[in-house]
Amino acid sequence: MKHLYIIGICGTAMAGIAALAQDAGWRVTGSDSGVYPPMSTFLGERGIPIHDGFRAANLDAEAKPDMILVGNTISRGNPELEAVLDRAWPYRSGAEWIHRHMLEGRHPVVVTGTHGKTTTSSMISWLWEHAGWKPGFLIGGIPANFNQGVRFPESPWVVLEGDEYDTAFCDKRSKFLHYHPRTLILHNLEFDHADIYADLEAIRIQFRHLLRLVPQSGVILAHGDDPEIETLAQGAFGPVRRYGLEGDYEFKARLDRPDGRAWTVMRDGERLFSVSWPYLGRHNVLNGLAAAAAALSHNMDPETVRAGLESFKGVRRRLQLRFEAKGISVYDDFAHHPTAIATTLEGVQAAVGESGRVWAVVEPRSNTMRRRIHQDRIPTALQAADRVLLARPAANGLADKELLDVEQVVHDLNANQPGMAQVVEDAKGAIDQLVTHVQSGDHVIIMSNGGFGGIHERLQSALA
Repeated sequence: MKHLYIIGICGTAMAGIAALAQDAGWRVTGSDSGVYPPMSTFLGERGIPIHDGFRAANLDAEAKPDMILVGNTISRGNPELEAVLDRAWPYRSGAEWIHRHMLEGRHPVVVTGTHGKTTTSSMISWLWEHAGWKPGFLIGGIPANFNQGVRFPESPWVVLEGDEYDTAFCDKRSKFLHYHPRTLILHNLEFDHADIYADLEAIRIQFRHLLRLVPQSGVILAHGDDPEIETLAQGAFGPVRRYGLEGDYEFKARLDRPDGRAWTVMRDGERLFSVSWPYLGRHNVLNGLAAAAAALSHNMDPETVRAGLESFKGVRRRLQLRFEAKGISVYDDFAHHPTAIATTLEGVQAAVGESGRVWAVVEPRSNTMRRRIHQDRIPTALQAADRVLLARPAANGLADKELLDVEQVVHDLNANQPGMAQVVEDAKGAIDQLVTHVQSGDHVIIMSNGGFGGIHERLQSALA
């Protein structure tokens, strides 16, 4: 049994790789700083030992592993990384390990885009499973149909969330360049990851490199409604099949309800089937359409596709209803970008109508959201809400002039609708406001890509 040691094992991606390696027969150990749930629990349940803190002595205690994986949050100066380099021990990035031990000789289905990657890759994985195709998958979330985000493949198929973030300290290319897709979904493209990309053009370059890896016999599915994707698709080396809501594409969705809960899949202008499901918003219809287009492109039976979409159970933290109390519905949403915030709120508002108010409680936490890059877009994104509580972002090394100006965002919102928005300092401030002002029929959407101080549990206790 080969021994794999992972530096930075508690990151979502690296913990997933640890589970995959264990399933593939490796003995897995690792280390991280500040080991805490949920990943510490996930790894503990699998019996994977973790050293708490980075020390060269951790490696001495492990003898010499057959391979070291270095997480993409690990930088030069980390004592374990420096020891590995000094000793000339073999090391890889997580994405390299995935390619070599999970993807070579198989058919990778890679979902890319600024938004919707997790949900769409989860849907595709479930469609493949529902059809009996037994896929492996690597997803940056937890699909409820599987209750896990990773699985080693039992067939040639592997579905991957194609992350455009960089790979490791030694490899600043996007992780998805290691995935060598045979089926590639180009879902959308906007500027994100301001901590590693200077501008949108820097991200476009990574996508152009990715298109070079798809064989002419592969499948490229492009969202035709997105002008950035349409421009990228012009550089493909093989045929491109398009999907969307607006244009005359091979795969098209027709909204049968404005909130997105009912829609019809069209192919070359002909109706294939209609979908009825609980998911809100045009963005979720597009996610479902992309998954359907991928399945139909590989000759999955349309009835199987329809039944798979309707039996999809969603993804944790994607507009997940956490609890209801006193007629108030509280949701958890990962929203990390103005477009994601806007589409989520619009979907909820379309479903709620006049029957209640929609509250957006936003923690600007991602490296992009904390900055002023989207200063002018965030007020527009939040306009679909009835009430907004906006938390002050943590500086984490950014100067005041670089941080999102939350007071200005609130001022812009209140200029159009007085009393609509308010700045809160933290989760406690948000809870205090909610407990005082929410009423039966309200829908409260907590928007953060982190834990936001345990706000869901604390709010539930406070409302009770």
